[in-house]
Amino acid sequence: MMGTIQRFLTYCVHESIFGKIIGYFATRNDQPVSSDQAYINQQFQHHRRNVIVIITVCYGLGYVCRLAFNVVKKPLMDAGVFTPEELGIIGSTLLYGYALGKFTNGFLADHAHVGRFFAAGLFLSAMANLGMSFSSLAWISALLWGLNGWFQGFGAPSSVVSLAHWYTNHERGRYYGIWSTAHSIGEGLTYLGIAWLIAAAPKGLGLDWQWGLWTPAIICVFAAYVVWRYLPDRPKTMGLPSVADWKSDHGRIIPEAASESVWKTQLRVLTIPSIWILAIASSSMYITRYAINSWGNVYLQEIRGFDLFDANLFIFFNTVAGILGCLVYGLVSDKFFNARRPPANLIFGLLELLPLLVIFYGPQNSLLLGVALVVYGFGLSGILASLGGLFAIDIAPKKVAGAAMGFIGIFSYLGAGLQDYISGKLIYSSQIVFSFPSPEQQFQVYFYNYDKPIIFWIGASVLSIVLASALWKVRAAD
Repeated sequence: MMGTIQRFLTYCVHESIFGKIIGYFATRNDQPVSSDQAYINQQFQHHRRNVIVIITVCYGLGYVCRLAFNVVKKPLMDAGVFTPEELGIIGSTLLYGYALGKFTNGFLADHAHVGRFFAAGLFLSAMANLGMSFSSLAWISALLWGLNGWFQGFGAPSSVVSLAHWYTNHERGRYYGIWSTAHSIGEGLTYLGIAWLIAAAPKGLGLDWQWGLWTPAIICVFAAYVVWRYLPDRPKTMGLPSVADWKSDHGRIIPEAASESVWKTQLRVLTIPSIWILAIASSSMYITRYAINSWGNVYLQEIRGFDLFDANLFIFFNTVAGILGCLVYGLVSDKFFNARRPPANLIFGLLELLPLLVIFYGPQNSLLLGVALVVYGFGLSGILASLGGLFAIDIAPKKVAGAAMGFIGIFSYLGAGLQDYISGKLIYSSQIVFSFPSPEQQFQVYFYNYDKPIIFWIGASVLSIVLASALWKVRAAD
């Protein structure tokens, strides 16, 4: 009887359609290490160069499928399609879906062929954007956007697994910084490119809001193909040694992790106290990050008086500064602090916090506002490069980098999703409606107050910096 059950389970795993799908996405078996050092050097140089380019460019392109809905929020509000509260609910479903996706897919990515895994997420995200473009019902949009969040959760774990396997502790800060520019690249493409498509002439093409979702879908399909075709599996599946052995760059050894299975080591990550503190710090900073991403352009239109294109242009400047912030953070933490993240976290955290006071409480001066957004973007991207993943990869054993990233991710995006709902609720509660009768129909204008959500957003940044500073003495592991 037991033999029959065992044969049935073996068939389900290896012979069924489900088993074949699992096999297709699974990482290959380790191969004997080649004795040809020239071959090893050539392969590492070739793949290390390709990996950083592919994960940076394609993760950035995938970001457009995540953020495009934020650009069309104002047109949807003005047309009365969705209320701010409904938009907050829809936006939060993506973030909750992403939190779940980043957690589950983080654990799965440690077992996956990351090229195939990442590509699947990009393609499915494109399909979700396409579906959103045809929806005007809040519950359908929320469902589709929640699924999109889960699909988007394939990308970051796949990328950090690649970073963990192809780059060492003392260089990972720089390469992680390069990869983190993908966030800003994607945000810049979204807030400027998509805004240009739907903004009224002469500043834009004046296309219907649906083009703000069709265009990202096309972009994501292209990115999915590139990742599927060119992103490699782990070095050991190709007959190469680990990158730590190749570069002779080992960190603190965790003896238990060396002999444990991947699953057991993944569970061990959940018992590390510093990982929990880091997760809450990241969650708090993500509240502020997604407050600006989700509501920043709306705030600039509602309170500061900018039109749709100019408001998104300001957010674009913020994201461009974020590219530099990621690069500088990686260099500073690697070179000036010997790959220690906490000192750099404090510096970049203050560079993120102080400009927020100028953005929300400063004078009505476009130049000053632009400078504050640039400094804010620089500081935010730097500290998020650490809190959102790099520091977790340092702390955790490298063979479970995906699980560490996933654990941080679920906290980060639960915070971000909670923010979107709370912010929408606070903004909607302040709504004032002015009605103007006309011969055809009554015309209504909506006004909102942002005082309460601003306090919420700034307070989250303060909490994050305090928690991150509590990890001052934490060191990297191998």
